Amino acid sequence: MAPSIFPRSLLRASRAVSHPNGMRSAIYSVRRRGFAEVAADDMTLPLKGYKVLDMTRVLAGPYCTQILGDLGAEVIKIEHPTRGDDTRAWGPPYAKYLPDSGKEGAGESAYFFAVNRNKKSLGLSFQHAAGVEILHKLAAEADILVENYLPGTLQKYNLDYATISSINPRLIYASITGYGQTGPYSNRAGYDVMVEAEMGLMHITGSRDGPPVKVGVAVTDLTTGLYTSNSIMAAIIARGKSGRGQHIDVALSDCQVATLANLASSCLVSGEKDQGRWGTAHPSIVPYRAYKTQDGDILFGGGNDRLFGIICDRLGYPEWKTSPKFAINTSRVANRVELDDLIEAITQTKTTSEWLDVFEGSGLPYSAVNDIQGTLNHEHVLARDMVKEMEHEWCGPIKMVNTPVKYSESKPSIRSVPPMLGQHTDEILRDVLRLSGSEIKKLKAEGAVR
Repeated sequence: MAPSIFPRSLLRASRAVSHPNGMRSAIYSVRRRGFAEVAADDMTLPLKGYKVLDMTRVLAGPYCTQILGDLGAEVIKIEHPTRGDDTRAWGPPYAKYLPDSGKEGAGESAYFFAVNRNKKSLGLSFQHAAGVEILHKLAAEADILVENYLPGTLQKYNLDYATISSINPRLIYASITGYGQTGPYSNRAGYDVMVEAEMGLMHITGSRDGPPVKVGVAVTDLTTGLYTSNSIMAAIIARGKSGRGQHIDVALSDCQVATLANLASSCLVSGEKDQGRWGTAHPSIVPYRAYKTQDGDILFGGGNDRLFGIICDRLGYPEWKTSPKFAINTSRVANRVELDDLIEAITQTKTTSEWLDVFEGSGLPYSAVNDIQGTLNHEHVLARDMVKEMEHEWCGPIKMVNTPVKYSESKPSIRSVPPMLGQHTDEILRDVLRLSGSEIKKLKAEGAVR
């Protein structure tokens, strides 16, 4: 390690500890002070005052830490000092820089915008000893650290759980990987699509007679991010009882198996293969699928005989309700093809909008099949405040999807737009670690920070 760049007034070594790699260091007692001030000072936010080091990139990890940020946590995103999060280069589309911004290039990635609000960016290389030391000092006063590197990768930089927990035993350290910290696949890299394929989801997704396909959004990444954020909050409660942090091992593969839900249960109970792909249809309920209209598609959910009766009446064929072929669900399933063809022949005689008017107020679960723009401009989506416009310093007004859960007391919100790479490096080093301007300048010249 290089000589410490941190003033002695900030740190007090309380005892020496040995790490598995033979390195000895000190547990530091850091004078508690918040990370850089956040845009809002709302003490009703559930995670207000909790401090997060976000050492993740792409989707599952950033989605997790964005949830923590929405709920009030102060999130410092650790990014490679020159390229940043991988998704900064994933585009188009990009939010273009304003003409007078002084910034060059295509702009800021829409993908990056999706999962990095309410965070501050610290451009840092932990291949530099000074960069590792900065992270150790930040971890000493953090509550949560989230990382998504392959198992063992961070150990060579002394950023693994064993090392970091010896510095801060109260830290909750969450590791997100494709296949977990143990098992025969643990050293495999795993993007969402590979795990969808390996763990059964792709096999059950797609049209009945078509090939397996991935889900249209990286749903395994997203459910993993949700599981991780939920587990972190449970660990916070556990820490309140024990006083200790812990290591959370979250695998995309495990989360995907868990979210097979009733389909996994059916296979476990029956001992038989699954029934394959059903498109928008249901294996044991008819009618329950999307049907073509004159200009799109409409989906009906006839989950019981009463709801089927509503479909019959609104389509203009009440006699189907008493037909031996269709009167009960078992018969409808047996005569699925015939009934679906009859329904679709009728739905194609009107537009989707016309059918929505026909079924309005009927009590039947039904919906149009909307594209993404249709969804984002949907009257209900807008009424639920799910789209917010924020001002970006270098890109101007940008629209973003809002945090989804409404609370009676707390008001989670988009308090700050996704940061530029290294936007808050000076602020964090100056205000949190109390480094001088010359010390920060030296770190930048060495390439330790941006």
